[in-house]
Amino acid sequence: MTTTVPRSPRATFVDRLLRLAETVTTPLLPEDYLDLVAPLRAGAALRGRIVAVRPETRDAATVVIQPGRAWRGHTPGQYVRLGIDVDGVRQWRAYSVTSVPGSPDGRITITVKAIPDGTVSNHLVRHARPGTIVQLDQAQGDFVLPDATPERVLFLTAGSGITPVMAMLRSGLHARADVVLVHSAPTRGDVIFGEELRALAAEGSLRLIERHTDSDGLLGVDELDGLVPDHLDREAWACGPIGMLDAVEGHWESNGLVDRLHTERFRPTVISPGEGGTVTFTRSGTTVEADGATPILDAGENAGVLMPSGCRMGICFGCVLPLRQGAVRDLRNGDITTAVPGDGVLIQTCVSAAAGTCDIEL
Repeated sequence: MTTTVPRSPRATFVDRLLRLAETVTTPLLPEDYLDLVAPLRAGAALRGRIVAVRPETRDAATVVIQPGRAWRGHTPGQYVRLGIDVDGVRQWRAYSVTSVPGSPDGRITITVKAIPDGTVSNHLVRHARPGTIVQLDQAQGDFVLPDATPERVLFLTAGSGITPVMAMLRSGLHARADVVLVHSAPTRGDVIFGEELRALAAEGSLRLIERHTDSDGLLGVDELDGLVPDHLDREAWACGPIGMLDAVEGHWESNGLVDRLHTERFRPTVISPGEGGTVTFTRSGTTVEADGATPILDAGENAGVLMPSGCRMGICFGCVLPLRQGAVRDLRNGDITTAVPGDGVLIQTCVSAAAGTCDIEL
């Protein structure tokens, strides 16, 4: 026997009201309008609001973010992927969380170093303003301390590689372990969190070794014997440029101690735009060669891919899909949009053509 529980009159009324709202607001949904007035509300896609941007050095700044209610917190050392609109294009990048977990106001911080030609880093450091809404993913990454804190810890960092380590130090690591930090930066003024680190060293909370590469040259791993004689006996975490990490990993491997070394790499992906290219629709596994004049929408349909669209019925933005990596060209104005692996930059496939190899999430 099947028993049907009648829905309450209120639930029925709300359902009808939502259906009416959807009819009025098509092709947008009521949720799209709620996003404008309450973007951080419960049940919404995870977002954050920039609260402040604090300069750290001449080319680095800390961005204070109030995350939405869906934020699940982070472990010191983890990073968050952040999406921000720059010149009308949503760009995603990963940045270490530099704040202590569980702050009373619920806010988090990322600290960004502007790099030459870095679209997002330069925007965040020099142009981001309080009130800006950004997209967020949940924190991730395994560049973290183990549950049982080692007695002796060594950090090897350079440039913005200090950022994941700063979260560990701010969470009180130095009260639980003997900590040595070897950090490289071009000059004393370029050391991110320089004053805070030097204050910790002055009070005896850690041993700080600064290397100012403009005057002292690059740090070689062969110098560690003299700087930190017991460095191979310590549990080590290293974060910095690829060349530094390659040398550090080789040093620990040659001594048979790879299990004591933890590294964090954010490898830059070089995108070289061209005319046309291979388009891969990641979910369907379909790959097609497309020229630089054919919209991705048409290229996909010609290959038998069921492409979403409402363009031919006058419904705009029904063809929008995430560009996971690669480059596309806007056929209306020639502008290039690029994405590194996992970005998910949204593009209109009806007016975008391949500008090199690209992966579309569909």
